[in-house]
Amino acid sequence: MIPRSRTASLLALGAICLTGCASEEQPVQKLKPLALKEQVSHIVKSADGYAVTWAGVLSNANPWHFGEHVVATIVGHDAKGSEVLKLDQPLDAVPPGGTLPFTGQAVATQKPAKVTIQYRPARWRPAARIPSAFQRFPISRVQTMRQKDGTYLITGYVGNPYQISASSLVVNAMLRDKAGKLVGGGSTYVDDVKAGSPPRFILTVGGLPRGSQVARTEIAARTWGSTGRPYEDLALSGAVPVHTIKPTSEPFAVDRNTQVASEHKQ
Repeated sequence: MIPRSRTASLLALGAICLTGCASEEQPVQKLKPLALKEQVSHIVKSADGYAVTWAGVLSNANPWHFGEHVVATIVGHDAKGSEVLKLDQPLDAVPPGGTLPFTGQAVATQKPAKVTIQYRPARWRPAARIPSAFQRFPISRVQTMRQKDGTYLITGYVGNPYQISASSLVVNAMLRDKAGKLVGGGSTYVDDVKAGSPPRFILTVGGLPRGSQVARTEIAARTWGSTGRPYEDLALSGAVPVHTIKPTSEPFAVDRNTQVASEHKQ
């Protein structure tokens, strides 16, 4: 039998341990910041001054969080280092574990010698579904045609893998050379994208310097807006089943899988 005094001491020690354990803070999950994987810009003389075009790719290494309310800041400096262009460009939400290609253009009254892209830190929000639920919007029948004026006309079709229609999607085209280096890009919008009825998109990419060699075009579509809510709503509705048509052929007289299994047991 344990003496009463020792029992009281053990209970007191346990209470102290529980109090100390409860006071310890739970570890906070550290989220990785967005990374600007690629950026490119071009400057072309125009009637109003100098047309500045740019393209970039942001990457989100966090598989369970949306990066929201992201703003890119495009800054141009002349040869003397003076700022001749500064523009804030609100960007769409960066999906969990995904990338965000973006493009833009502006006019500068003075010629920039250098253009850089910076961005403000994202606000993080946990995704309502697992990463695999956020499927890509399928792109098909893409054509890239170089025009006489040096611009590129790009056409194709964008699909919707989800049960409900997407009210509006952004379509981005990123042009690359033979080495895979980003040389430019452009974007457009498509509305009311229903599953099984992919609408056609048409966009033009200009502002590339003379002699630019485009070897391939990467097309990506996404929901637009500073938050990931539109994307989540689509994912929560569920994806369209892959097989939706009942087979019309006659069933096999003998199930080959069953036959092979029976022979294997023998």
